[in-house]
Amino acid sequence: MPMIQKADGPVWRRRTTSRQYLIWFGWLCGLAITVYAWNRISDNDLLWVYMPTVGAQAADMVSRMVPPKWSYMDVLWKPIWDTLNIATIGTVMAMIIAVPVAFSAALNTTPHPAVRAIALFIIVSSRSVNSLIWALALVFILGPGVLAGTIAIGLRSIGGCSKLLYEAIEEIDHNQVEAIEATGASRLQQIVYGIVPQVMPTFAGVGVFRWDINVRGSTILGLVGAGGIGLQLSSSMNTLAWTQVSMILIVILGTVVVSEYVSAKVRHAII
Repeated sequence: MPMIQKADGPVWRRRTTSRQYLIWFGWLCGLAITVYAWNRISDNDLLWVYMPTVGAQAADMVSRMVPPKWSYMDVLWKPIWDTLNIATIGTVMAMIIAVPVAFSAALNTTPHPAVRAIALFIIVSSRSVNSLIWALALVFILGPGVLAGTIAIGLRSIGGCSKLLYEAIEEIDHNQVEAIEATGASRLQQIVYGIVPQVMPTFAGVGVFRWDINVRGSTILGLVGAGGIGLQLSSSMNTLAWTQVSMILIVILGTVVVSEYVSAKVRHAII
């Protein structure tokens, strides 16, 4: 029975028969989908052949990864630097593009509904494609390397940054803009002096937050040939060099922890 909130307290009302049947039908559809999916998994005989040995295989792989090959660290300094460069330059590129896209998408700053539609399409397109897919396509176009990874991170980040920025622009205090407009300021002056100062902390926070995300994302782009430490990870896994793999995983974990610490400190200093 649904609850209706009133000023003098909640009032319970019994659901109608048709609504009750509709709810039960929804549960039945969900159960049917679950049973169908389970049957599809069960039909995969190859999966169940390997299931009894999963624990033994995992234990064997872990035993091959211990102890890590600490001397391999000398090889990993440049890939780590490449990974940080991919994340940093990709984030800067994304923020440069995201700012005009955000102002074009915000209802209170867009010059025309058609421009807003284009900006929203850019945001949706960027966020719909994973960075690995961008990297795979760019490696095919530009060839393997850091450039493809940097552009892939940038293209992926445009949508996320623009979405957060244009929402911040729409939530500003319009009284300040109206006060500047009353002085006879142009539309550009209203944006520069009335809107930008209000959203600048958000801009900085979004940039730092996105950089933190991109550091983690750029660590795996090498799996498709887009440079960074992921390239070393892919190479070590292909040659079954498990002690190197464990060392790379430790370095990736350390890099992510440091980037999280740095981004948290910077966000705290900004906000």
